[in-house]
Amino acid sequence: MRKICFASNNPKKLEEIRAALEGQIEVVSLKELGCHEELEETGKTLKDNAFQKARYVNQKFGIDCFADDTGLEVQALDGAPGVYSGRFAGEPRSDERNVELLLKKLEKESNRSARFVTVIALLLGNREYSFEGEVQGVITREKSGTGGFGYDPVFMPSGYDKTFAALSMAEKNQISHRGIAVRKLVSFLLGEKE
Repeated sequence: MRKICFASNNPKKLEEIRAALEGQIEVVSLKELGCHEELEETGKTLKDNAFQKARYVNQKFGIDCFADDTGLEVQALDGAPGVYSGRFAGEPRSDERNVELLLKKLEKESNRSARFVTVIALLLGNREYSFEGEVQGVITREKSGTGGFGYDPVFMPSGYDKTFAALSMAEKNQISHRGIAVRKLVSFLLGEKE
């Protein structure tokens, strides 16, 4: 069975990918590979960051690899936090502080349109590929729901009356930016399989 590294130690992300590729491609985490350092994200775009992580792991460990980066782009904030979504409120990273800062910045805003974007970078053999998923929505005025992570409690996808954090994991995966990008990656990997 082909083995591929997902440059992440996020258990929720790993579980989702492993379930999608079960029995067809073995997915290993950074930890299982013996990579314990924090991977740098110094690119100017989500795509730059995803490729930066995938290339690092591919070069250091000589294994096919994919990595992702996700950003929340808020219209009223000129696309911010964008590539800085994970560290919007500074270091150390805190979902709670990021959400609080976002709500504070949008306090007097009537335009609450936003979109979530995920980019997955894949290094397979000597070739590079990327897959993108996006979902439009709005930022709510207060947190709602207990599921998910990051900005999920304040992001309500278009056509829904609940935030990502109030949807079930299955509902969220059907429509989310990451779900869309992951399905593109999976169909590519399974189509490419020897």
